[in-house]
Amino acid sequence: MKLSIIIPTRNRAHFLRVTLESILIQTLPQNKFEVIVVDNGSEDETKKVVEYYITKIKNLVYLYDDTPGLHIGRHKGLLAARTNILVYADDDIEPFPTWLEGILDSFESYDVAIVGGKILPKFEEDPPGWILDLWNKNNMIPYLSIIDMGDEVKYIDPLYIFGCNFSILKEVLIEAGGFHPDGMPENLIKYRGDGETHVSSFIKKSGYKTIYNPKASVYHFVSKERMTKEYFAKRAFNQGISDSYTDVRNGFKRSLFKFRMKIFIKKYFFRHDVFFEENYLKGYQYHQNEVKNDKKLEEWIKKENYITDGTILT
Repeated sequence: MKLSIIIPTRNRAHFLRVTLESILIQTLPQNKFEVIVVDNGSEDETKKVVEYYITKIKNLVYLYDDTPGLHIGRHKGLLAARTNILVYADDDIEPFPTWLEGILDSFESYDVAIVGGKILPKFEEDPPGWILDLWNKNNMIPYLSIIDMGDEVKYIDPLYIFGCNFSILKEVLIEAGGFHPDGMPENLIKYRGDGETHVSSFIKKSGYKTIYNPKASVYHFVSKERMTKEYFAKRAFNQGISDSYTDVRNGFKRSLFKFRMKIFIKKYFFRHDVFFEENYLKGYQYHQNEVKNDKKLEEWIKKENYITDGTILT
């Protein structure tokens, strides 16, 4: 085997079924890859869906761990993987048939640590005009995890590899210390971190190369609930938490906050929108206050890594 596809999931059996069905039509032979589904505490039919596909996908593995946090599934897959190329995917993607072939070709043809491709929107319904404007103007909306950088293979900044289509060498991921926390339940949102952004930043600082290959592309489901300004405001709040986490972990002075916020607004929104900016600020300040009042939270943020123990400190 050459690749290990790792799919963390929780209570999204209907989406997972589509993703696994797409793996059946990959151009790469099944003996070249394994699929590891990590169930993060589902109460729906997730296990039954995986059991159904075990008879159809040659090397399909089901793992269960209900410890909160996306990093739990990501790391459980890392530790179980039998190959050195880890292909991280969300449970609501629909890969191109050439997806795995493109990923493997990229690692075998180029000296790279990380590979990605297009992440095209599969809108649940016609999007509002402002969503279409953002997409058509920039070919990228980070808050919807969609991006299109063209039809040519090329080296790119690793920060343009989004988590729903994120392939990386195992040894490099371990060197980076694994993923930071992400995808927390609402009642544990203060434990959110900067997720795969930490890994991409490590790759960039370390001088490792990143390849964009359009063959390694996927469609990403975008629900109607996500195509609202309320959702974008929530994402802005959560991004404020993530940036506060990064600052606390790196020991940045609070005086750098305003500068970092300006960079954030320019990078993620492409236009001035006070509504989003205010929510980002609220998220950042919320997290700063939580850290100030909770020593256990600060210990959690400053853990060396979360690979073998991602349990929240309480």
